[in-house]
Amino acid sequence: MDTQNISFYSSSFTGLQPGVKLIVLGAVHGNETCGTQAIQRVMAEIHAGTIHIVAGSVTLVPITNPLAYARKQRMGDRNLNRNLYPQSAPTDFEDHVANWLCPLLAQHEVLLDLHSFHTPGEPFVMLGPDNNTGRLEPFAQADREEALALRLGVRRLVDGWLDTYAAGVQRRVAQYPIEAEARGLNTDPRYGVGTTEYMRSAGGCALTLECGQHEDPAAPQVAYRAILNTLAHLGLIEQPAPPAENNPEALRLYQVIDKVHVDDTFSRAWASFDPVAAGELIGVRQDGSEVVADDDGFIVFPNPQALPGQEWFYLARLSGRV
Repeated sequence: MDTQNISFYSSSFTGLQPGVKLIVLGAVHGNETCGTQAIQRVMAEIHAGTIHIVAGSVTLVPITNPLAYARKQRMGDRNLNRNLYPQSAPTDFEDHVANWLCPLLAQHEVLLDLHSFHTPGEPFVMLGPDNNTGRLEPFAQADREEALALRLGVRRLVDGWLDTYAAGVQRRVAQYPIEAEARGLNTDPRYGVGTTEYMRSAGGCALTLECGQHEDPAAPQVAYRAILNTLAHLGLIEQPAPPAENNPEALRLYQVIDKVHVDDTFSRAWASFDPVAAGELIGVRQDGSEVVADDDGFIVFPNPQALPGQEWFYLARLSGRV
């Protein structure tokens, strides 16, 4: 596909009254189209006059990565949701996306990024960190994120992404001190920065909503409901504010396990948030060594198609955050 013929597209709607500046993204990964469908539905309803933006503004981006979307695959040249920064000398297509997307994100206050995942499972929302002044991801809007997360229409909330990813990088470097470059293993914690992390670094707050499995026919409706709930919660439309989820389940990622060899295999067909017990077999390496859970918890983002050097799965525990 000739990338010279690809352009980037967003549509913005502004109300008469001042208010929050919201941006909603779909198809950051090209094979995750539930957000695209939901955003296009909302755009059509705004144009038809069914939805009225009365305050603030909303920018809708139905297809964030048009090359990956056209190819019906996760990425064009690389994963857009990793190492998302403006690039002075872009070398791949996703660098060009970043140079358009990052300034656009910085013009807004709140981001809702709509995704889906590989294996069957219940929708969930990814939160940022607790308020902190640390070096990795300093943040001061945790309360605002939590309030919105509880009103998207899903009950499960997950946090701990960037610090877990950074710890994985440290282990990767220790495990492959010589072969890292040759294996293509990324050894920079900044590679964990995607849309939401960049948005927070630019002074906003952000949530990733994982709406279900890629092909789940219910996922577009999950995404659509989340957009409407967000618009109502932030006061952009004249609709009653949605109630907060009264029985949330809060989990925290604490470990990422990489795939090392193409023949590393799972012990069974895992789905996100399947419970695991300490010592339970999760997978077997190509050399026959077993990968077992180090504690009671849950498996998250199991990816049987992961390439060597990429994240194979995450582990999470219950947290008392919400």
